[in-house]
Amino acid sequence: MPFLLTISAILIIFLLYNYFKKRPPLVQPQENVEQTLLNKDVLFYQKLNEADKKDFLERVQRFLSKVKITGIKTEVEDLDRVLIAAGAIIPIFHLKGWEYKNIHEVLLYPNLFSNEFDLESGGRNIMGEVGSGALQNIMILSKPDLRAGFLQNDTMGNTAIHEFVHLIDKADGTTDGVPDYLLQHQYAMPWLQYIHSEMKKIQAQQSDINPYALTNEAEFFAVVSEYFFKQPALMKEKHPELFAMLEKIFNIN
Repeated sequence: MPFLLTISAILIIFLLYNYFKKRPPLVQPQENVEQTLLNKDVLFYQKLNEADKKDFLERVQRFLSKVKITGIKTEVEDLDRVLIAAGAIIPIFHLKGWEYKNIHEVLLYPNLFSNEFDLESGGRNIMGEVGSGALQNIMILSKPDLRAGFLQNDTMGNTAIHEFVHLIDKADGTTDGVPDYLLQHQYAMPWLQYIHSEMKKIQAQQSDINPYALTNEAEFFAVVSEYFFKQPALMKEKHPELFAMLEKIFNIN
């Protein structure tokens, strides 16, 4: 009997060895599309720690579950969806609990468009816009400029961030460059004074801030926010007071 038990044990070991030897290795689950593209194309996301990456990804997915993205004479690809969502989450990432209440759809255009949202006639120079009137709660973005804002990391511009900052500004009812929900009351007047002071420097060509910021206070806020999130080290070096004020606004330590 002991001999038979030994033979049986050897046979079982032999069969198990061959099973595990021939079995293909376990295939690791693929990263989801959003995470893959964020890791590849969104520098802000790449610099986060693992816990913050998880939070950022969840907020991107939540945004995409709530906001419709529609292509107008162009295809909406996964890359476009992820970049739009990243542009939405970047400026509010440190504002825990913040959700956009004033957008339900993003229209993606194949190129620049005009004030009348025309793709054919002259005067097409708009990269992005937050709609009003009949287009209330709708954002329009140029597809090439959306992508350039993330894929060209050596620039100060990001169209998606620019337009979502307008939505943040607009959340208090007026798009005036003073985000009342984010800026403590005692900082509102110094912030406006700083805006006007920096505008004078831009006019005198003594600033590297995009001159489009001269349009009005709302555009100034959106333009410098692009700069802040795209080139934080450079802004901190060249505009330390502005950088510190934006840290307060966006709740970044």
